[in-house]
Amino acid sequence: MRVRRHLGHHLEKLARLYPILSVSGPRQSGKTTLVRGVFPGYAYVNLERLDDRSAAEEDPRRFLDQYGDRGLIIDEAQKVPALFSYLQVLVDERGTMGQFVLTGSQNFLLMEQVGQSLAGRVAPMTLLPFSRQELAAGAPASLDESLFKGGYPVLYDRGIDPPDYYPAYIQTYVERDVRSLRNIGDLGAFQRFLMACAGRVGQLLDLSGLGNDLGINYKTVRAWISVLEASYIAFLLPPHHENFSKRLIKSPKLYFHDTGLLCSLLRLESAAQLATHYLRGAIFENWVISEIIKEHVNVGRRPDLRFWRDNTGNELDLLYERGGRRQVVEIKAGTTLGTDQFKGLRYYRKLAAGLPVEQDYYLVYGGEERQDRAHGAVLGWRDIGTLVE
Repeated sequence: MRVRRHLGHHLEKLARLYPILSVSGPRQSGKTTLVRGVFPGYAYVNLERLDDRSAAEEDPRRFLDQYGDRGLIIDEAQKVPALFSYLQVLVDERGTMGQFVLTGSQNFLLMEQVGQSLAGRVAPMTLLPFSRQELAAGAPASLDESLFKGGYPVLYDRGIDPPDYYPAYIQTYVERDVRSLRNIGDLGAFQRFLMACAGRVGQLLDLSGLGNDLGINYKTVRAWISVLEASYIAFLLPPHHENFSKRLIKSPKLYFHDTGLLCSLLRLESAAQLATHYLRGAIFENWVISEIIKEHVNVGRRPDLRFWRDNTGNELDLLYERGGRRQVVEIKAGTTLGTDQFKGLRYYRKLAAGLPVEQDYYLVYGGEERQDRAHGAVLGWRDIGTLVE
């Protein structure tokens, strides 16, 4: 199945403006396929290969010079930090735009090297698994199938079933990426931590509670959360601080970048199990938010997404800016609409009535219909693209 990645347009644009492009993202999100497709005439090296890595480590300048000025893609570039200083010298000498493309599945390590040696010379981008908009006609037919399958390209390219893919993916992630990002002695404890995080999806992050359940201290939990963020497994959604003279929650919420991976961590074995799963609402909420994030990063934006909640439990799932207007989104997994589904929107609209910023209100639900209601526009789950167009 051939899918045209939306980030490709942005890559082509920035290749005319920057000498170096970097594309980070989770393991197997399609980074190599994307950059080789956008730049078919470029030479390609993968520093996961021992022979390429050895050559780059032994003589970085000679390693780079052998490719001339034809353009070079360096996969897993963070594996050889010494290369970055030589890249700086080369691009300054040549003055050619779009000459090097760096990719990596460990954002922290890649961007650490970029920040130290290549500041101002690199256009950083992120590639996440397929969005529903990218899959288009090839997307799963039902909502539960979309939640369960997720967006990792290999599931669509090879037709692999999620239960045959995600457990091996998680094992590889823990044994390779986690070990290289942080010196974690007990990888089994980290995998239990990963599953515990899945069980708390969509909830306020409680470092002490997580630590107590797993027998580790909150400082370790905080460090391990940063590992999940750096490797594009999970992300934190911060709270919005517009208080309307009310006390607000200050803790972020925990979500995953891919609901297929999330479902695997929750030990779900089929899409049918989602229908009665106690976390189905949180999984759907996660899916909507992650879809919006994907479409922002696919055009090079760094989305500032937040939720709003006061200390009495009044809450809205998502707020973000688009075109100078605030988008206010409530998310409900049910397929029917009643007055209760609009409770959060009604409450927030009343509080925000005097704000100077223009606001658009939406309710995204697990049904199919689009409607206009007094308290906001209703979007079915298939219309998620409306929120990012």
